[in-house]
Amino acid sequence: QVQLVESGGGSVQTGGSLRLSCKASQYADGNVCMAWFRQGPGQEREGLASIYSPTGRTNVLKSVKGRFAISQDSAENTVYLQMNNLKPEDTARYHCAWERTPGGTMCPIAVAFYETWGQGTEVNVSS
Repeated sequence: QVQLVESGGGSVQTGGSLRLSCKASQYADGNVCMAWFRQGPGQEREGLASIYSPTGRTNVLKSVKGRFAISQDSAENTVYLQMNNLKPEDTARYHCAWERTPGGTMCPIAVAFYETWGQGTEVNVSS
């Protein structure tokens, strides 16, 4: 059973940046997707970005593209979410997720696809 541990959250002002990290307990051998989601107060969990482990191909939600970027360090079993120009509406708990994929090169950012989740890390953006 893969375990995921997120870190890097915190409090920043509008326009600030944060880099979130998600470390997986085991190497992502084979066809694995990892992704970042967030859930704001009273809101549904929203997919932000995913990465296909074998190739590093990314899939980023249109509304955050240009501000958020996902990347990986396979040697460290770690996926990152770089968040720039943060806004108060980015305030949420951010979770990473892991799932094996039967094939293909693009990973979804749909909640229903992922079964393994981390506990999350809080991000608070003040105006």
